[in-house]
Amino acid sequence: MTLADLFSFGFMQRALIAALISGLLCPAVGAYIVQRRLSLLGDGLGHVAIAGVGLAMLTGTAPMPVAIVICLVGALAIELLRQRGHATADVGLAILFYGGISVGLLLAGLAGQGAGTLSQYLFGSLITVTTGDIGLIIGLAVVVLVVGIGLSPQLFSVCVDEDYARTQGLPVRLLNLMIVAMAAITVTLSMRTVGLLLVSALMVVPVAAAQNLAGSFRATIGIAMAIGVVVGGGGTLISAAADTPSGPTIVVSAIVLFALAAGISAIQRRRHPKVSDVVEPTIHHVVAEVTDHAGSAAPAVLHDDHVDYLFGGHRHAPHGDHYDEH
Repeated sequence: MTLADLFSFGFMQRALIAALISGLLCPAVGAYIVQRRLSLLGDGLGHVAIAGVGLAMLTGTAPMPVAIVICLVGALAIELLRQRGHATADVGLAILFYGGISVGLLLAGLAGQGAGTLSQYLFGSLITVTTGDIGLIIGLAVVVLVVGIGLSPQLFSVCVDEDYARTQGLPVRLLNLMIVAMAAITVTLSMRTVGLLLVSALMVVPVAAAQNLAGSFRATIGIAMAIGVVVGGGGTLISAAADTPSGPTIVVSAIVLFALAAGISAIQRRRHPKVSDVVEPTIHHVVAEVTDHAGSAAPAVLHDDHVDYLFGGHRHAPHGDHYDEH
């Protein structure tokens, strides 16, 4: 059976659509996660989503909607605790990591399902994507992309410097909650594509690759989304042709592109080095005639954050009731 014949089936068409959307969505949100230096947040949220999948198994409901709700609640709760000073970022991530996966496995066990049943959510299983999943993925992806791209200046400002954003009148708390909410939705929507344990890689690696090629944050988002679409679609095709798991195939494809981007960046730096890399900065001292404490005229030299006085051709800095020679 050829690849064209394989994609004539509805389940493979749905798989390709889901992979392309995940490739577009994950880097768009991942750019803010990387900027906040929380690259492991996707892993933590993925573990919380496992708890949602376990709850869905126990209650006999659709996994994705339940996982989205549980992941959102967990992400917002941890972020509120961080903002109020009750938990640091690393402690919050630890709670997400271990609490989420423990609860998920416990609930799956109570539902009579073993860890093997969770594997399709942990590592991705594109052929299990349903028509209902596609509708939910498209709808929520549009919402996340509109917010993530439409509010990119405000979200970027919060990621870089919360104090500065606050002085500009931005609702810092709300914007931070929006970032973790978008991350929670993105992680859960991608659990069929790359799996909850690997989705963080699709959020981080394309962004890291784009940072080697882009000169601005907006360009980074655009290039990262393009890379995500390429690895999402290409990884799905490779997975179908080579009969390999979709999640690892997509992630390995992203890592290969990252290596290529890093190589291109290194070549560009050698061909076009920055001025700061080859030219030593020149320090200019301002000299003026002043009168020292003894009443004699002495040249004063502005030196960093203090003033030196020239006596006998040597610089002296005032120190209490005397001068120290430099």
